[in-house]
Amino acid sequence: MDVSRIRALRGPNLWSRRVAIEAVVTCSEAECALDRLPGFEVRLRARFPEIGELQPSGRRHPPVTMAEALELAALRLQAQAGCAVSFSRTVRTPEPGVFQVVVEYTEEAVGRLAFELAQSLCQAALDDTPFDLAAALAQLRELDEDERLGPSTGSIVQAAVARGIPYRRLTRGSLVQFGWGSRQRRIQAAEMDRTSAIAESIAQDKELTKKLLLAAGVPVPLGRPVSDAEDAWAAACEVGLPVVVKPRDGNQGKGVTVNIVTRDHLLLAYAAAHEISSDVMVERFIPGHDFRLLVVGDKLVAAARRDPPHVIGDGRHTIRQLVDQVNQDPRRGDGHATSLTRMRLDDIALARLAVQGYTPDSVPAKGKRVVLRNNANLSTGGTATDVTDDVHPEVAERAIAAAQMIGLDICGVDVVCETVHKPLEEQQGGVVEVNAAPGLRMHLSPSYGKGRGVGEAIVADMFEPGDDGRIPVVAVTGTNGKTTTVRLAAHLLGCSGKRVGMTNTDGVYIAGQRIDTGDCSGPRSARNVLMHPDVDAAVFETARGGILREGLAFDRCQVAVVTNIGQGDHLGLNYITTVEDLAVLKRVVVQNVAPDGMAVLNAADPIVAEMAHGCPGRVTFFAADRHVPVMAAHRAQGGRVVYVEGGAIVAAEGRRQHRIPLSQVPLTRGGSIGFQVENAMAAVAAAWALDLDWDTIARGLRSFVNDADNAPGRFNVFDYGGATLIADYGHNPDAIAALSKAVESMPARRRSVVISGAGDRRDEDIRQQTEILGDAFDEVVLYQDQCQRGRADGEVLALLREGLAKARRTRHVVEIRGEFAAIDAALARLAPGDLCLILIDQIDEALAHIAQRCREQAVAMPSASACEAA
Repeated sequence: MDVSRIRALRGPNLWSRRVAIEAVVTCSEAECALDRLPGFEVRLRARFPEIGELQPSGRRHPPVTMAEALELAALRLQAQAGCAVSFSRTVRTPEPGVFQVVVEYTEEAVGRLAFELAQSLCQAALDDTPFDLAAALAQLRELDEDERLGPSTGSIVQAAVARGIPYRRLTRGSLVQFGWGSRQRRIQAAEMDRTSAIAESIAQDKELTKKLLLAAGVPVPLGRPVSDAEDAWAAACEVGLPVVVKPRDGNQGKGVTVNIVTRDHLLLAYAAAHEISSDVMVERFIPGHDFRLLVVGDKLVAAARRDPPHVIGDGRHTIRQLVDQVNQDPRRGDGHATSLTRMRLDDIALARLAVQGYTPDSVPAKGKRVVLRNNANLSTGGTATDVTDDVHPEVAERAIAAAQMIGLDICGVDVVCETVHKPLEEQQGGVVEVNAAPGLRMHLSPSYGKGRGVGEAIVADMFEPGDDGRIPVVAVTGTNGKTTTVRLAAHLLGCSGKRVGMTNTDGVYIAGQRIDTGDCSGPRSARNVLMHPDVDAAVFETARGGILREGLAFDRCQVAVVTNIGQGDHLGLNYITTVEDLAVLKRVVVQNVAPDGMAVLNAADPIVAEMAHGCPGRVTFFAADRHVPVMAAHRAQGGRVVYVEGGAIVAAEGRRQHRIPLSQVPLTRGGSIGFQVENAMAAVAAAWALDLDWDTIARGLRSFVNDADNAPGRFNVFDYGGATLIADYGHNPDAIAALSKAVESMPARRRSVVISGAGDRRDEDIRQQTEILGDAFDEVVLYQDQCQRGRADGEVLALLREGLAKARRTRHVVEIRGEFAAIDAALARLAPGDLCLILIDQIDEALAHIAQRCREQAVAMPSASACEAA
C-alpha cells in the first residue's frame, strides 16, 4: 500500500462541508480485496479493537479494500484520542488499484499524523508485527492538546460559530479573526483588538494600577515597590504583617505569595517574585477569600471564589500521596488546555507547608485541611466556585469601575474580601489586581457551581445582535466567462460605493488596485481578501483546481454563479474525467450558498440548471431565450429570471420587470457578442441578488469598458491600421467555439487566428480547438507557448496540426516558435479590413506587445487611425 498526495481540504469540498485530509492510496492486487488476505482483519482488530467492523452490515460487493481499512483506522484513531470526528470516505478512481481516501480532522496536524499512524497500524497487521496502540494514542492526544485552541479562546470561538460568525486562526496560538473584511474583529486569548497596548501595560504595572484605582475610589491594599529582599522585609514591617509579595508586572499569579508572616517565608517569596520580574512589590495582606470578577465591556458577566491548592488529610496518606491522588483528576493538566491545573510541590509549597508544621512526607490527620500555597490562581492548582449570582451590586460597580479606569474591554478583577454579598468598604475588602487577557477556565467549568457563558458575552460585546461579521461574497465558477463575470460583478458592486476585493486568473484586486499578480483564482487568494480590513464586499473566481486542492475559502457565500459547464476544462486531471464529474465538483459552490443567499445558474446549460436542486438558498436562472423550459417554469412559480428580449436584458420576478438596453452595455457590443451577453446577464443577476438598486446596475453596465486595462485577455479589441485585432485568453474548445461565433458577426475581408495549446489538456481537446478554428478562419498561425506543461517539444503543435486536417475554410497554416514572434508574423500579413484573433498565453506581456506594435503602426501610418482599444 502506497499513500501519496496528501492534501488538507480546509473548507467545504467535493466530499463534505467538513475539513478533511485527502490522500491517494495505491493498493496491490491482493490488498484491493481483504478477503484475499486471510487473518488480516483479525490481526488488525487485535491491535486496535476500537476500529470496529470493516465490512458494513449487509454489504457483500465489492469487498473491503486496504484503502478502506486505512480510512477507518485514521478516523477511529482520532476519535479514540478525543477528537470530535465522524466523517470518512473511500472512493475508487478510474485507475485500477487507486483510491481517494478522505478523513475528517479537527486539527490538521493531528489528521496528518493519524494517517501516518493508521498506515503503520495496517502494515503491522499485514506483517503480523507489534503496534503500540497506547503510544500512538498518547502521541495524537499530545499533538491535539498542542494544536487546538485553549478553553478560553475556544469558548469564544464556539460562541461565534453558534451565531454564524466565521472565524480563522491567524497563528498556531490564540490569535483569531472573526468575520470578514471591513467587518472583522480579532482576539488573542481573552483580549480584544480594540484593547489598547497602554491599558495592557497599565494592568501589568501593579503600582500604577493601584494609583489609578485609588483615584477612581476603588479600595486597594497599602504597599510599595521594593528594591531587594531586605527592603521587602522593611516594607512588610511598615505596612504590617501578614503581607503579599508579587512581581510588579506579573500575570496569571506567577511569582505571587500571600499571607506571609515570617522573615524566612518572605525571603523565599521575594526570590520567587524576582524570578518573574526585577520589580517586586510588597502589600498588606487582606484577610478573606479570593474572588475573580470578570468584566466584559460595561458588564459584570461572571464571578468565582478561588481557593488555594490544598489537600484534605485522611490519617493514612502523606501529603505527597494526597497531592498525587488529587492530580489524578482528569480535569487537571499541566497547561491551560484543561479546566484545572495539577498541584506542584515546589519551593513555595514547601515553605507554606513549613509554616503549618508539615513536610511533604507528613501524614495529616483525617479531615485536616493542608494548604500548599496561599495564592488561589487556577494556574497554580487552585479550584473555583461560581458565585456570579451572589455579587452585591456595589461590588460589581467597583469591578466595572476598575476595568474602565485601566481601559480594559475584557478584565479579570481580583478582589479579596470575606463575602461578595456586601460592599467592599463594609468589610475592609479591596481590589488587589486587575488582569488583561484573563483566563476564563474558572467561569466556563468551575470546580463547583454552574458554568457561565462568558464566550457568548465577549462575542456579544464585539458584534451587535444580528451582526454575523460577514461581508457579501460572490463566488463565480464554470468553464468559460468566469473572469469577465467576476470583473463586471465587482465593478457593479464598486459603483454602489463598496470597496470590493476581487480575485481572478489575473491577480488580486482591492478597490480596483492590483495587489498580487498571477493566477489567483484559488482559495489562498480568496482568504487573503477576506482578511483585508478595507474590503466591504468580495467577488471570487473559483476555479476547479483550488476546490480540489483545498476546498472553498469560505464556509458559505451570499451568491454563487455558475456560467456553464463544458468540454476541455482540464478533463482527465485529478480523476475528473467527464463533464458530469466536473459538474459535481463545481456544484460545491452552489451547495454552500447561505440559506438566505442566491445561486445564479445558466438555464440554457442543463447540467448547470440541475444544480438548483442542491442550493440551500434561492435560485435565479439566466438565459438569452426566456422560453427555456426550466426558466419558464421557474418564472411561473415566482422565481427570478434574467433573459434577453427586444434588444434588452430583462430581469423579471413575478410581474415586476427591469430592462437595460444592450445598446447601453458596451461589453456586449450592442448585443452582438453572445457570450458577453451571457456574462452580463450573470453579473446583473448577482448584483440583483445583493439588492443593488437598478440605477446603479445600469450605470455600472454603461461604464464597464472591456479594454486591456479593465479586463485583460477578455475579448480586447484593437484597431491596427484599419485591421481589427482581438486578443483573448480562450483556451478550451467551448471558449474557441464562442469566440468563433462572436467574430462571425464582425465584418472582415480576411480572417486569421494565432493559437497555441495548453499541454495539460487531453489530446482530443487540443485537436478540437483547431478543428473549430479551421472552419472559421482563412489563415492559422500556430505557435509553441512558453510552458508545454509536461509535453515533449513540438507535441502540442503536432496535435494542433492534426485538428486542421479536415479544415473547410483554412487554406494557409504557419508554424512559429514563440508567442511574440507568432503575433508579429500575423500582424505583418494584415491589411485594412482584415480581422485577426490572437489567443494569447502570457496575458499581460502579450497585451503589452500588441499595444507597442499598434503604437509603432500608428507612427508608421500617420494617416491611419491611432491604434487603441476599440
